[in-house]
Amino acid sequence: MSILETLKSIHTEAMEKLKAGRTAEELDQLRVSTLGKNGQLTAILRTMGKLLPEERAAVGAEANRIKQAFESALESRRKELAAIAQQARFEAETLDVTAPGENKRPMGRLHPMTQTYREIRDALVGMGFSLFGGPEIELDDNNFTLLNLPKDHPARDMQDTFYVNENVVLRTHTSPCEIRALKGVKPPFRLVMPGRVFRVDEVDASHSPVFMQMEGFIMDRNLTLGDLKGTLDAFIHAVFGENVKTRLRPSYFPFTEPSAEMDMSCTICGGKGCRVCKGTGWIEILGCGVTNPHELENCGFDPSEWTALAFGIGVDRVASLKYGITDIRLEYENDARFLRQF
Repeated sequence: MSILETLKSIHTEAMEKLKAGRTAEELDQLRVSTLGKNGQLTAILRTMGKLLPEERAAVGAEANRIKQAFESALESRRKELAAIAQQARFEAETLDVTAPGENKRPMGRLHPMTQTYREIRDALVGMGFSLFGGPEIELDDNNFTLLNLPKDHPARDMQDTFYVNENVVLRTHTSPCEIRALKGVKPPFRLVMPGRVFRVDEVDASHSPVFMQMEGFIMDRNLTLGDLKGTLDAFIHAVFGENVKTRLRPSYFPFTEPSAEMDMSCTICGGKGCRVCKGTGWIEILGCGVTNPHELENCGFDPSEWTALAFGIGVDRVASLKYGITDIRLEYENDARFLRQF
């Protein structure tokens, strides 16, 4: 093969490799293998001294033509690859403002206590109750004395109270809201009174010094314990379902007379008996009763004319029963691993 034929072969091979190159690194390697110190074209040019003068001129002219053509094609290919890379980068970085949004953040959920509170609230509001609130820092008179618990009443020991001073306490129940309602709301009325309450207590799986209650308070003429039973039945069925059974047991509260506790059939075993209900098939759910006449008198009402009904329920207890939570500390600690389950 003559030198001119060899040059043509080198040019053809280099141009084919140039078209097949896909990266800047591949083009650099091709340039070095063709035009570099030890490149194919450079090796041909080194042999020109051995050629005859007339051959040398023809080979030199052809070698320069091939070199210029290769360098021009190489530069064009570099620009082409750079444009392709830039277009790919633009496409990857393009923001289509018309495309639907993608929310890759985890969705938030309502705390189980919030869900339970809203469900209880909505059930009672649907039965004609209105929301009524009171302060968490309460007068001793409202928290105890006017509720028929004078200074020497033994039931005060049941409350384990946090005292701010001799006359001010952190409320131990939501019942002080009853006193505020009797003093500020014209009967007849139906009120639901939610809020945090505080008692000196050791923290364990079933006790907390801070927890949430909801109080129901009804005042009208000629109310009876039967009205209370019917109201509570409707309320329990609204929250736990129609298949739940209820019953009233006699109990004692200083601010109601008669007093009762309401049980409902265990939602875990369906009333058959299990560890949660201690084999009885029943779970205590709330305390209730007809408001003690002394409480009405303390607030200026004639108990022969007016009657009031009251009941109180723990939101954490309802949440535990609805969601199978066995430790109420989980409901107050805000552990994200626990909350993600809801």
